Amino acid sequence: MAGRLGKDESGNVVIFLNDKGVRFIEAKVESALDHSILLKPTPILLSLQPSYKDVDGLIQIQITRFICGSMVIGLGIHHQVADGHSASNFLVAWSRATRGLGVNPLPFRDHTIDIPRNPPFIKFEHEGIEFMSKRVKKEYSLDQTLQIQKNVTVEKFHFTREFLTKLKAIASSKNGQERPYSTFQSLVAHLWRVMSHARNLHGSETTVIRIAVDGRMKIIPRAPDEYLGNLVLWAFPTTKVKDLLHESLPYAAKLIHDAIRKVNKDYFMSFIDFANHEAIKRDLIPTADMNKPMLYPNLEVDSWLSFPAHDLDFGTGGPCSFMPSYYPVEGMILLVPSSNGEGGIDVFIPLLKDNLPTFKKFCYAINFMQVKEAHSSIIHSYL
Repeated sequence: MAGRLGKDESGNVVIFLNDKGVRFIEAKVESALDHSILLKPTPILLSLQPSYKDVDGLIQIQITRFICGSMVIGLGIHHQVADGHSASNFLVAWSRATRGLGVNPLPFRDHTIDIPRNPPFIKFEHEGIEFMSKRVKKEYSLDQTLQIQKNVTVEKFHFTREFLTKLKAIASSKNGQERPYSTFQSLVAHLWRVMSHARNLHGSETTVIRIAVDGRMKIIPRAPDEYLGNLVLWAFPTTKVKDLLHESLPYAAKLIHDAIRKVNKDYFMSFIDFANHEAIKRDLIPTADMNKPMLYPNLEVDSWLSFPAHDLDFGTGGPCSFMPSYYPVEGMILLVPSSNGEGGIDVFIPLLKDNLPTFKKFCYAINFMQVKEAHSSIIHSYL
């Protein structure tokens, strides 16, 4: 974490262990914390985190203390160094060290598990999936980005455990004798359909979700939970809008389930070989561009559901809120365990302000068939 990214003589991305340090900012506010700012992401949250502009460090931390005794921790970690799983492990270890406790188990740093094979065996297509040519990349001007962000609102939606149980039962109702789809897959299928409806997408359009898949349970031998690095790839469930809205929830859930299942150990090893050989040879760049202000007509879904947020204790007890910062990227969805501890899920969704009323109207429709019945004329126009 205290080193810097660079490239070795072969062009591979490496971390130079030069101890250049971690950026750590301490700030004080001469007033009590207004907890209303924690209800949903707004631009004010940007003052509670370090600026990432022109920073070469791998991790930035800001501690902001208020006179009421409240404390806000803002943190960012470079994704090439640590995925979300690693970042959460780091946070828990840091909080334990703060309380004088040992770190157990220690981080697992043996990266031989992701070394490419010799000779490489590229079994799957990766160009156009995880990598693309620089010529294909769509650039947004600063004016375009600012205009899009001006029209985007980041909203928080709470889904209760009871709602999720019913949604999961409906999503899995046509699954035969197989295991039910997960709560995550069921909820994402529902959000995909409601979001496509709220965006008023044309039926002939293709819509894709980019879903993060943790490779710790995929690769052989299995990587330990304490693996420190980035072992995340993407699943890309894809369909036509007319099929997504005409078919029922189980259709969307199956697309998501099948796409995630395809990202298996063979796929991970094929990706590692491609990334370390063909991608470098052809000078390809990642398709996952975090600088895009809009993902329309597609979505990206990231999950913090497995993060041990309630284990974070810096000496003052667990957090009253665990949430993303302000990120006005239309279509980027983040799922977080509900802070009220009742087993529900909080979903943070940036969407265009014009699409918000429709999304609010139907996001709690337990069966999206209700939307089709209520707006059959609109659905028919999609088809």
